[in-house]
Amino acid sequence: MNRDLVGNVAVITGGASGIGLATARGLAARGADIVLADIEAGPLAAAASELGALGVQCDVSSKASVDALAEATYSRFGRADIVFNNAGVAVSGPTVDMTHADWEWLMAVNVWGPIHGIEAFVPRMQAAARASNRPGYRGHVLFTASFAGLTPNVGLGPYCVTKYGVVAMAEVLHKELRNDHIGVSVLCPMRVATNINRSERNRPAEYGGPDAGHPVPDQAEDNPELAGRVLHVDDVAALVTDAVFTDRLYILPHEESRGMIRRRFERIERAFG
Repeated sequence: MNRDLVGNVAVITGGASGIGLATARGLAARGADIVLADIEAGPLAAAASELGALGVQCDVSSKASVDALAEATYSRFGRADIVFNNAGVAVSGPTVDMTHADWEWLMAVNVWGPIHGIEAFVPRMQAAARASNRPGYRGHVLFTASFAGLTPNVGLGPYCVTKYGVVAMAEVLHKELRNDHIGVSVLCPMRVATNINRSERNRPAEYGGPDAGHPVPDQAEDNPELAGRVLHVDDVAALVTDAVFTDRLYILPHEESRGMIRRRFERIERAFG
């Protein structure tokens, strides 16, 4: 894909705030047309207005809602070149204390959300790539996972389970789509200055509602119980945008995660002994 994204369309879920909005700004600055999807109507309208983007209210846990997002995208632009499956939620606490509703909610958003994104967009992206006569045409699918998708994090059991799944999705798609000139990247950060610690504000009643409990800890730098620096969303978004051009599979913003990830694979390697 050229460094210039003029003529390309980028779809971003969880796009009204945090990493999603910062990435939208970065891609728009490169010339891409932006489609923002988010469950929160007010912030979505503000973000879409700022960027001159198409804003689509979307609940990624619903296949029908993500299908409607794809229909709105193709109706307006006739294409989708970059799809960033970014929306996610979290709960915190001992795994044995998690409720069935906690598990259901995280699976619905963090696992089924990206699956719905794949179903709604990737077959059409494949068809467009195969039919394209443009030299150097390349699409890209991105996912937001987590450092917790690469190594176990105590107190984040359901979150780890879902994010391990997202990493697996990206790794498999990376192999399956490369002959179609569609790149795949997965973002695996530690702490980023986002609203992830306020996930429960959007928790539906069927999964216990906003007062169900088990929120994740404050991500602020002064919380000594959490590892890693707190990165600004703009710094992380710059790495996401760069991955679109460099076709990097793993986006790892925190150098300090290297040792913990290495130790996990060393434990696996020792098991062969």
